[in-house]
Amino acid sequence: MAELDPQLAADLVANTGDLAVIVDRTGIVRAVVATDAELREAGIDSWVGQHWAQTVTLETRGKVEALLRDAGSKSSGRRRQVNHLLPGGNDLPVSYTVMRVGRDGAFVAAGRDMRTVSALQQRLVEAQQAMERDYWRLRHVETRYRLLFQLAAETILVVDSSTMKVMDANAAAGKLFGEAPEKLTGRTFPFGISPDDIRAVSDAVANARAVGKSGDTKVHLARGGEPYTVSASTFRQDSSTLLLVRFSALDSERSVGDAGERTRIAALLEQSPDAFVITDISGSVTYANRAFLDLVQLASDEQVRGGDFSAWIGRPGADFNVFLTMLKRNGAVRLALTSARGTHGLATEVEVSAAWLPDSDHPAIGFMLRDVGRRLVVGPQGARDLTRAVEQLTSLVGRVSLRELVRDTTDLVERHFIEAALELTDDNRTSAAEVLGVSRQSLYVKLRRHRLLDSPDNALAGPE
Repeated sequence: MAELDPQLAADLVANTGDLAVIVDRTGIVRAVVATDAELREAGIDSWVGQHWAQTVTLETRGKVEALLRDAGSKSSGRRRQVNHLLPGGNDLPVSYTVMRVGRDGAFVAAGRDMRTVSALQQRLVEAQQAMERDYWRLRHVETRYRLLFQLAAETILVVDSSTMKVMDANAAAGKLFGEAPEKLTGRTFPFGISPDDIRAVSDAVANARAVGKSGDTKVHLARGGEPYTVSASTFRQDSSTLLLVRFSALDSERSVGDAGERTRIAALLEQSPDAFVITDISGSVTYANRAFLDLVQLASDEQVRGGDFSAWIGRPGADFNVFLTMLKRNGAVRLALTSARGTHGLATEVEVSAAWLPDSDHPAIGFMLRDVGRRLVVGPQGARDLTRAVEQLTSLVGRVSLRELVRDTTDLVERHFIEAALELTDDNRTSAAEVLGVSRQSLYVKLRRHRLLDSPDNALAGPE
């Protein structure tokens, strides 16, 4: 193609690829040819008259210079991907090969549009990141399970319901039966129990298989000593049914041991890397571990105890009420996203889980908070949808007045955040109004205006 006219060569290349760029021997773009109307409308004609390297992003200018330098050599067939800067501010990824044509030393760069490939690569990266987050979440759950399982003061055995083989045993089981927990795995249950009580244990297991849980059965160990109570319950794992068999001591000495174990658990919570806080039902802090003090930038628990939980976590007067509503409805709060505010202005994104004891003499709520600010997260789909909708409104500039554009954009953003608040609170409009910082009556007016109510009659009949 060295003897072809550059324009003719560019037309041939563009009809077999996506676009062609004619560059003179000084590197100035003289013409751009594209068969795709979308590419032409993207503003590629603005490259004409500029140095080819000036039309791409700063980090890919070296690739353009390498393409021009290698044209006509043995490396001329090598493809290099560059990112063009379009007038609208977006990037256009293109994979180029360059050939020298004509007698005046001009170049024709044959380009292949890589936007589809880049989008697929981005989706692949997002999917991989999501898999990694799920993997680590499962690892954390497994670690918590193993920690609680091994620290439990009571003897616990996990038994396969069909074969009665022990699948797992905690440290307390090893102490009770005088063997390492690993050696108990694989043995057929029951074992280590007085022959006179074997029938009672078998009946308890049969009852658990039938109704899901058995009552407490008093038994004695084969080696003698104090009596124990045995209970069993069933649970599913994959396609198997497993039995959770628990041995509890009846003597007072074991109760003293239980108190010691509770002390150890409290010490572990104090050393936990996740923040842990206990409040009363009004939100007044009664306990906070070291991780929470670090999160809110305080030096001692005296500065936290008696303070308002909402002063550091979430929006004052709003998020705590939402958590309390979710606790009353579901009994727990799971992985709710909010923010923590430090005394010196540091803001941190946190993940909140909570449980409560409403029926005790002193009702309390326990909050577990995890710093998720460093996680690699994919932007929420709702935010992308909102951005896309605003871009569509932007295309109306010149055809619609500024007042109408601002009004429509405001309505769009308001509707988006109302829907987000309703989704966060499981469609509880009273809680949604608190989250949004408006009165319930104002929220109903906005719901009617945005047609988010099925009918005006059910506005006051919705969940409170």
